[in-house]
Amino acid sequence: MSQTFKFKDEQDLAGFVQERVDPVFITGGQTRGVDLKHDRVDMTGLSGVVDYEPGALTMVAKAGTTLQHIEEVLKAEGQQLAFEPTILNTALGTSGASTIGGVLATNASGPRRIQAGAARDFLLGVRYVDGHGNVIKNGGRVMKNVTGYDIVKLMAGSWGTLGLLSEVSFKVLPMPTAQATLVISGINADVAVDVMSASLNTAFDVTGVAYDIAAQCAYVRLEGFEQSVKYRTKSLIDTLTVDREIAVLENDDSAAAWSSIRMLSAISNQRGDLWKISVRPTDGPQIVQKLGLISGIMDWSGGLIWAKMDAGKTARDILGDIEGHAINLSAKTGLKFSNTNPALAHLQGALREKFDPKGIFNPGLMG
Repeated sequence: MSQTFKFKDEQDLAGFVQERVDPVFITGGQTRGVDLKHDRVDMTGLSGVVDYEPGALTMVAKAGTTLQHIEEVLKAEGQQLAFEPTILNTALGTSGASTIGGVLATNASGPRRIQAGAARDFLLGVRYVDGHGNVIKNGGRVMKNVTGYDIVKLMAGSWGTLGLLSEVSFKVLPMPTAQATLVISGINADVAVDVMSASLNTAFDVTGVAYDIAAQCAYVRLEGFEQSVKYRTKSLIDTLTVDREIAVLENDDSAAAWSSIRMLSAISNQRGDLWKISVRPTDGPQIVQKLGLISGIMDWSGGLIWAKMDAGKTARDILGDIEGHAINLSAKTGLKFSNTNPALAHLQGALREKFDPKGIFNPGLMG
């Protein structure tokens, strides 16, 4: 029977790794499921905001701190995580609460990525325990600290395969004072991608473009100061050439719509494995047609597709000859990454051997 190990002290965690021989599965809030085959390291014991400087737009937190707590602390100061991480537990049917370490380890970036950047773009520094049991610090609390090897960016998106994140420092941004969302209904995926791409190609600073496949609705978001949002909303409507009436959601209604998109509410009650499919935006409609999708979310102007699939599908079944990446996020014992590039596979293997020579961190993950 598998065991769960939980540590409140970084040095105790390091000592555990030094002595550990058998593989372990690293968990935070367990929102992505739990590997039942291996022992687990529960990182939620390392929790709490270490330092927060609203004036400097920086925060330092232990990796096991819940995302909800981070966002509540920021909201009290009128600030936010600009990369708007996607919340997957409802879509995956799991309990628990996402942690900031899990968010950054998976580079979980939501709708605002197209305008603000990914989670890794806001990560300033990390403390982590490597496969030797050493406590490593890299980066700092300011954006200028980019000397030497950029391990900070490497850790973001490594899914815990290179080390156990114990503390992270990151940049935050002010929350907008107003927002509005254009809703274009009754259009198919091809038209939606055209509308979303056209919106992004304007000078109106669009911060979100998504399409609900089942509802046949495209959503285009603008944020900022109230007068600016009103002006840009009207100007964008006048610019778009679409044979459909355009509705506008403002402030709270707009925020509610994007919260639903961020939580993948459109597919949360469906059966099947949750797939994250990344392709060129122009290939998005082809994926929808190829897979016969009647529901799902197309984010990032069609470049990111969230969908539920019958069990047994592989990345190659989904992508076919279309260039891109596909990940089965429902896999409990190793995510199914589409890694068909031999050079990339070799580099990935070499990195894992260097950072985790005993091969104990998240076995099979990203393999």
